[in-house]
Amino acid sequence: MNAFDQPRNSEIEEQASLWAARLDGSTLPAAERAELDAWLAADSAHRVALSQYCQFSADLEEQLLALLATGGLKLPPEPAAVVPMRRSRKWQWASVVSLAAAASIALGVWFTRPGHSEVNYSTPAAQRQSLTLADGTRVELNARTSLVVENGHAERRVRLAAGEACFTVSKDKQRPFVVETPSGSVRVTGTIFDVRTDGNAILEVTVVEGSVQVHRKDLDSTLGAGDRLSVSPSGVATARLDPSAVDDTLAWRQGQIVCTDMSLREATERFSYYNGRRIEVSPEAAGLLVGGRHSLDDPDNFFAALKVMFPDKTVSVTYDPSGTAHIDVRSDR
Repeated sequence: MNAFDQPRNSEIEEQASLWAARLDGSTLPAAERAELDAWLAADSAHRVALSQYCQFSADLEEQLLALLATGGLKLPPEPAAVVPMRRSRKWQWASVVSLAAAASIALGVWFTRPGHSEVNYSTPAAQRQSLTLADGTRVELNARTSLVVENGHAERRVRLAAGEACFTVSKDKQRPFVVETPSGSVRVTGTIFDVRTDGNAILEVTVVEGSVQVHRKDLDSTLGAGDRLSVSPSGVATARLDPSAVDDTLAWRQGQIVCTDMSLREATERFSYYNGRRIEVSPEAAGLLVGGRHSLDDPDNFFAALKVMFPDKTVSVTYDPSGTAHIDVRSDR
């Protein structure tokens, strides 16, 4: 059963609505943020419910503003200085209704002030999530990804603290879409692209369609479809990918990893990050190149495949009491 098809639960919905209200218009203190993270990690249904309530809030503010713009809601006119008693009561009743509508409009405007409306999304280990933002942008989150979404009048902004996300951005020339990471920002008006960061020094941007601008203090670069930019402690590198290589880069959306001349250390780091399992590789084996398409949900099968990749070597995988896997690959000679 897909997480979005799970049955309704009144207790979960009540908690989700409370969290959505606390997230709207404010940044949670560290203690509350930890409490929310624990609640989200406890059950995939919690993330789904919170996403739905945050989406409802965003949709509501959009409808209220649209009614205000089209005249569907108006502030009550000031009463005349002298009004007959019969009409005065009628006006008082109309004023109550109009003021209630005005209060709703004011609340919607307050929520949509730039930098004021925030929605938080996060995924635990070994789980992915797809969602649609209030502006129609489609986002796919890889495992262990943390994303904060801000919708303002001038621009749309998300903060990717760590993890990986693929964005299909709804076109809006009046409001650019900006993805901020600790290692740089990506700016677009409408396109499809993937961003991966470790929350520290790693940034990888792959463009599927359209173009993006990548900015950091030492870099301003424009990437087109098929371009990939990688930032690491060793420097900045760009590459031109063919369509099949782009698909391989985005294989995580199907829960897979494609290793094309990838070092064993990098491959195991990808598995470890996705699953939350610790995997150690001996220094002698770290630089060996691996290949093939593998399931991120099944690292043990990847370990078994190493014996096929290196038929002339001895591959050993052992586990210590903590569950950490230790991989060693040695020559038979």
